[in-house]
Amino acid sequence: MQDIKIGNTIIGESHKPFIIAEMSGNHNQSLDKALSIIDAAAATGAHAIKLQTYTADSLTIDVSHNEFFISDPTSLWKGRNLYELYQEAHTPWNWHKALFDRAKEKGIICFSTPFDDAAVDLLESLGAPAYKIASFENNHLPLLKRVARTGKPVIMSTGISTLADIEIAVKTLKDNGCRDLVLLKCTSTYPATPENTNVVTIPHMAEMFNCHVGLSDHTLGIGVSVASVALGARVIEKHFTISRAEGGVDSAFSMEPQEFKMLVEETERAFLGLGKVTYGILEDEKKSLTFKRSIYIVEDMKAGDTFSSHNIRIIRPGLGMAPRYFETVLGKSVNKDVKKGTALTFDLIG
Repeated sequence: MQDIKIGNTIIGESHKPFIIAEMSGNHNQSLDKALSIIDAAAATGAHAIKLQTYTADSLTIDVSHNEFFISDPTSLWKGRNLYELYQEAHTPWNWHKALFDRAKEKGIICFSTPFDDAAVDLLESLGAPAYKIASFENNHLPLLKRVARTGKPVIMSTGISTLADIEIAVKTLKDNGCRDLVLLKCTSTYPATPENTNVVTIPHMAEMFNCHVGLSDHTLGIGVSVASVALGARVIEKHFTISRAEGGVDSAFSMEPQEFKMLVEETERAFLGLGKVTYGILEDEKKSLTFKRSIYIVEDMKAGDTFSSHNIRIIRPGLGMAPRYFETVLGKSVNKDVKKGTALTFDLIG
């Protein structure tokens, strides 16, 4: 698989994970708060801040009956109608330039999830370096075609999708000009549990679609994200907020700055720890050889004395003969006088 470049950052098997902080609606309709979220995300070491570009009217209609009203008692948004929720969560379009400009100032990549053609047009005018397709939008084939035709890299989540759904979406993107694609394993529950995240799907997905794969992680904490890196994830997306206590539509499953900093650091450590298949003693380990055991003479001996379990032992440090020779040496004699504490070597055996 070829590497993918977004801004000055490269996504690839030999590159550390690309970490995306998802702002979503955690700005609570305050531009100052949104700008502060960008500042905080940049300070954690995140590579990108991601917005969502839509209006309530581009997603739904303003009614409150039946399926347009959230009645699920387990939902974070129980008791709301969809239109009101999207009005609260959307990022005003007239903020976008200020947000892109602040991200550039802070040295962090800014891109977005568009939800209709007009959103793509806006993001193109701002020079968006890539596009995200949300799980809920990956069956919106006209939108996928419009995004693919920009020629920009596409990162697409795969929550609430069958394998056939993903195949259709991927084919649509590729048939319309998408050459750089990342699929994100995603469980579309908020929050998700580790048990229903199934990150072992990641290498299978990478092989199935011959593309880079990452994780859109809605679990609490960083453990699932770290594990996903070991399985090949090279993009991690997590919701981000300055403070869960301040509320926000996604605040309950969003990470605060110190947690996000830990996510960036620990996913990089997991990546660096993968290395390559290797056996033997590393150059950096050689100094530690002295802490292994070897055979030492533990009593003063005269030339001609016989080695026994009383005068030689397997002890630290590891500068003498390897312990595997211990039984072979027993009964043989020393060829010169030696003092207690001498490492036994082959040239001492008569």
